[in-house]
Formats: sequence, structure tokens, C-alpha cells
Amino acid sequence: MRESEIITLFLKHLKKQGDIPLGDDAGAFRVGDEWLVITNDMLVGKTDVPNIMTPEEVGFKAVTMNVSDIAAMGARPIGFLFSIGIPGETSSEYLEGIAKGIGDALNYYNLPVISADTNEAGDLIIDGAALGITGSPLLRSGARPGDLVCITGDIGRALAGYLVWRNGVKIEKRIRDVIYEKFLRPIARVEAGLRLSGVANSAVDVSDGLSKELHLLAEKSGVRIDVAVEKLPIMEEVFEVSELLGMDPYILALGSGEEFELLFTLPPEKVADLDFQCTVIGRVVAGEGVYYRRSGKLKEMPLIGWEHLEPSDQKGYRSLFR
Repeated sequence: MRESEIITLFLKHLKKQGDIPLGDDAGAFRVGDEWLVITNDMLVGKTDVPNIMTPEEVGFKAVTMNVSDIAAMGARPIGFLFSIGIPGETSSEYLEGIAKGIGDALNYYNLPVISADTNEAGDLIIDGAALGITGSPLLRSGARPGDLVCITGDIGRALAGYLVWRNGVKIEKRIRDVIYEKFLRPIARVEAGLRLSGVANSAVDVSDGLSKELHLLAEKSGVRIDVAVEKLPIMEEVFEVSELLGMDPYILALGSGEEFELLFTLPPEKVADLDFQCTVIGRVVAGEGVYYRRSGKLKEMPLIGWEHLEPSDQKGYRSLFR
């Protein structure tokens, strides 16, 4: 079963849920006038740790992937918890590197660790959880016709780095340094998330690919989203890697997971108030589905992005290598 099918199966039986039902980047409970936001996200050695990733980068990523979910809810992170499953052959030096990476991330995001557990496992597993506080949680279901669709930062570098590593592509150091920065040590957009609370109508973090997140926003909000792919914020190095791989750079960028950028929608008049880097890439309209405009032509956007438990020949990237 694919990841999406497993989630559907479990949701049939998990009827008792929090004040915000399952289906967003995090769950939440109302606590007085605020919301306590809670998320958990698991890092697994086999699927999440390429062999060029240092143990320090592994630890940092385990924190970032959880903090990013908190940021997508417009919340301020206030704590981190984790359990770590360790294969018996793991060296003490490697474990200390992971510990240092977790500690560095906690310092970077100004977070305390409030609980942890260890156990033996057949693969490296870091099951993290993060807590946050917000007065107005951002949901995937709030997009409204007339909203602009925006994204923080840039996209495509994470998947470009993955494909270079996986295929053993020889590239110039200047290109490798740029794409590997995001592939190996992505950063959660905490400050942007805080500024979007009470301003944006909807948000999601880009963890499984921009195309997949756009489809999520459209489905959860009951709207249609139109995107101009030529406006996507893609760095020149991604275009260079795409050419080397013989791939369409826009398809690569749409499928790039673990970017940890924030995709959000908000009324046009509020865009000028944003004080962080973001790009307007489209608009929300009445209807359903996701469409993209390229060279003046509007077409339905295919579902592209990461999905666990995909057939092994697709490496988890639905539609990307078909």
C-alpha cells in the first residue's frame, strides 16, 4: 500500500481527534485564547539519509522537518521531543554527530528539548515531535477565490541535489555547493510562518513537492488553483542540473520535496505588507483542481511529488520518472 492509502485506512478508525482534525501540517488544541500546535515527523535512515549526509546534518534535519510543520501552522515553536532507534552497529562517533546536529538545530530555532527516548532498531530512526503556540492557526482549508498563491524562498535545489547524488552526476563545485546546501541542510521558515498568522488564508509546507502541496490546498479548500510555472522561483543552478539530466526544470521544481518552504494564499491587498522573501506564482479561483500556465497555454497540472512506498523504480516520486 502507498502512504496515501495507508493514511486513508487509518483515518477510518481514528475518529476521536483534536480541535483541529487530522489533515493539516499539525494538530492543535485550544488552550484559553491560544492554540497549542503539535506535530510529529519521522526520519528514517533508508529513505531520508543519503550516504553523503553527515551525522550532524542528520540531527539538524530531524529537528527542521518538525519545526517546519509548526511554521506552516503560523505558530511559534516552543519545544522539541524525540525518540531515537539505533542499529546495534552504530558507532559512538556517529551518534555524537547526530546529538550535536540536534543540539545545533535547537540553538538555531531557540528551542528546548523537553523529552527523549532511545531504543535498538533495525535502521536509524529519529521520531521527532514539536510543539508551538499561535493565536490563529493556518490551515490547508482556508484558500478563497481571489487569493494570490505565494511561496517563500526558492524551489528545486533539494531534488536537484538528490538526483545528482543518486545518479553520480559530475558537476562543477559551484553548482554542487548551491544545490547541496538545500539538499543536505534545509531550513524551516519560522519567521515567515509567524508573520503569516492572521494574514494568510491558508498555508502548507513544501515537504512532498510543490505540485502535491498545491493539490492538497485546492482539495482541502474546495477551490481551483492556477499557477504560472515560469514565475516559479528557481535558481540558475537547478536549470543547469536539469539540462545535464535531460529533464524539464519546471517538472523537477514542481516535484522537489523536503524544500521546507511555505506555500500560502492571501488576499492581494495583503501582499505588500509581507516583509520576507516570497514570490507570487498564481491565483485561487472558483472550481476544482490545479492548472498551470506555460507559454500562454493552460493545462491541468499532473500530481508530481514524493510518496513513501511507491514502486521502487519510481523512488517515491509519483509521475516524475514515468
